Amino acid sequence: MSAQAMKLDGNALTVLEKRYVSRDENNKPTETVEGLFHRVAAAIAKADSVFDARADVAGTEKAFFEMMTALEFLPNSPTLMNAGKELGQLSACFVLPVEDSMEAIFEAIKQAALIHKSGGGMGFSFSRLRPAGSTVKSTGGVASGPVSFMRVFNMATEAVKQGGTRRGANMGILRVDHPDIMAFIDCKKDNADITNFNISVGITEDFMRAVEAGADYDLVDPSGKGVTGRLSARGVFEKIVNSAWANGEPGIIFLDRLNRDNVVPSQGEIESTNPCGEQPLLPYESCNLGSINLVRMLKEGKTGYAVDYEKLGETVDKAVHFLDNVIEVNRYPLDLIDAKTKATRKVGLGVMGFADMLLMLGVPYNSDEGVALGEEIMAFINETSHAASRALAAKRGAFPLFPESVYADGEPLRNATTTTIAPTGTLSIIAGCSSGVEPVFAYAFVRNVMDGTELVETNPILKDTLIRRGLYSDALMLQIIEQGSLAHIDAIPADIRRVFVCSHDISPEYHVRMQAAFQKHCDNAVSKTVNFVSGAAPADVEETYKLAYRLGCKGITIYRDGSRQGQVLNIGKTVKTAEAAEMPQAVRPRPRPESMMGLTKRVAIGCGNLYITVNYDEKGICEVFTSTGKAGGCPSQSEATARLTSIALRSGIDIDYVIKQMRGIRCPSTIRQPGMKCTSCPDAIARVIKEVDDKLKTGQFAMPGVFVPGSASTEPADTDGEEGAHCPECGEVMEHEGGCVSCRNCGFSKCN
Repeated sequence: MSAQAMKLDGNALTVLEKRYVSRDENNKPTETVEGLFHRVAAAIAKADSVFDARADVAGTEKAFFEMMTALEFLPNSPTLMNAGKELGQLSACFVLPVEDSMEAIFEAIKQAALIHKSGGGMGFSFSRLRPAGSTVKSTGGVASGPVSFMRVFNMATEAVKQGGTRRGANMGILRVDHPDIMAFIDCKKDNADITNFNISVGITEDFMRAVEAGADYDLVDPSGKGVTGRLSARGVFEKIVNSAWANGEPGIIFLDRLNRDNVVPSQGEIESTNPCGEQPLLPYESCNLGSINLVRMLKEGKTGYAVDYEKLGETVDKAVHFLDNVIEVNRYPLDLIDAKTKATRKVGLGVMGFADMLLMLGVPYNSDEGVALGEEIMAFINETSHAASRALAAKRGAFPLFPESVYADGEPLRNATTTTIAPTGTLSIIAGCSSGVEPVFAYAFVRNVMDGTELVETNPILKDTLIRRGLYSDALMLQIIEQGSLAHIDAIPADIRRVFVCSHDISPEYHVRMQAAFQKHCDNAVSKTVNFVSGAAPADVEETYKLAYRLGCKGITIYRDGSRQGQVLNIGKTVKTAEAAEMPQAVRPRPRPESMMGLTKRVAIGCGNLYITVNYDEKGICEVFTSTGKAGGCPSQSEATARLTSIALRSGIDIDYVIKQMRGIRCPSTIRQPGMKCTSCPDAIARVIKEVDDKLKTGQFAMPGVFVPGSASTEPADTDGEEGAHCPECGEVMEHEGGCVSCRNCGFSKCN
């Protein structure tokens, strides 16, 4: 089957070939993209024979293969990567308990490392750990508190990094009534700290009532010492709001609502979720996720498109069958996870392409009609998935804990939960649609290709609409890129502008209303980012959090454009326009200083080693030079790059601009080599400049005349892929979604 027959575009093929197809020990592909889908379909279909020796496994395999290659449904990334292979770990989401003893804490760290190695994301609640300063009876010492141990978990995740296939990702949650809550809210104030965690405050209904009443509330020591103090609920809430306004964290999770929908409360409380917040789980549970592409659930009639509910229902049935099979063939990283997962058999069926569906239906995302349609579609999927689970239970039996579940008096269910709305960054690239239930981030952008040229890329639905109306031109697309939106472009008719809205055209109210519409009919939760423009005030964030509470959301994540330190301009102007507006005129570089301090680093490139020296004086970085190893390389080009970089830095050009121009440049000799950290000599130079600049900003490197003991040996955390930054692999702008960033160009993603 050809890529065209599978409806795969160039980006989808690139992502699948780079990140999903099987490879040998020399990093050479051992299967085609078609072979990948055959591998997955065959592995998952085999579960049928566990329940029925006469099952039509071949027929099931064919149905699964056709559903995936038609891009109607895709399972979560670990299933695509690992099904039918030796590792066989197919789950995306896990939650581990963190109990209040040194042995339990480090056992959790060990278990988390094994799970990260297998490709899973982790959720932790640190609410059981005693607060900092508490006495430890067994040693007479003093407890360091939850935030201190989060840093240990973070370092363990940093060390694993999942072999570069799926990067480590965690969720850290602390109850709002924990005595260390103020320190927790501030723990990611520095964006370079605890980089492998998203954090959320666990909010209770009692706390929110105290916020509304302007009352104080109790702080409770989890080790059984009772109330340790009181805080102003409104003051703590404002601190959460101000921190989220400043850099997007923490989010909030409404714990009582998670437990209101806990299907088996006899097994304990739900205390945490997966890294993006959409999957609440009991300790040691895992969940298998998958998403239906709603663009493929439309039918065209004489008056336009309509939702094809018959096809959607059939797809839901097959998807629930698929996900229940995943539970059976999955090879879990821990025996306890195997047992807990099979006791409830939770699956999470969600959607992607919702925003694109609205475009094809001619319905604005930020409209009552759009919100109502979202609720209608999710209600149908939830009801249909429950029916599919009941049908499976009739053949295979109910989930083992069904007799003690909240459903015990009703018709048996195969799965304790069936629906979850997850972020689908990489999956939506493969499917060629918008991500999850998020609006379209941008309708047009400039793609930089390897030879240095720039190509205008346009959302295909917008492009088809404009061509049909005789309006499409590259000049118009560049105008959209310049403004970041269609909203104020008079050359585009009002009816098109009304429908083709992007993230920043949509008010926070409609972001929350859409999330709440899907949450009404979702067993688990909804991953969604509420986007704010750069000029939004903390009061706007506060009102949005309160609205999420009033409308019944289970949590909320916000992101204000530009709030992360180092974010490049990515909305409203092209990068070239921004640089032209701010570039100083007739600038001459300052003289080279007589003496400097610096760092020399050896970096492996495609044709040998490159030795990069970055020097600085009291005014900052001012000189870069390079030399090549014996293996050769491109000494003249590297030297030219270093000289021009030195001149730019001594001319006062912003160092972030200099780094951005070189990061992501790709050299064939480098990208052909497996395991390379950098993509070219300029990319390597930019990385070392960034490393030195970070160390200067954080005080790890001393300025001339100041000695900082041990500074030269400190390694910085890997901050590739920070929100709003350019992709560390291809240089394109990253998109923020539900606590993750993803690159729509090459498929790179990072949560937190």
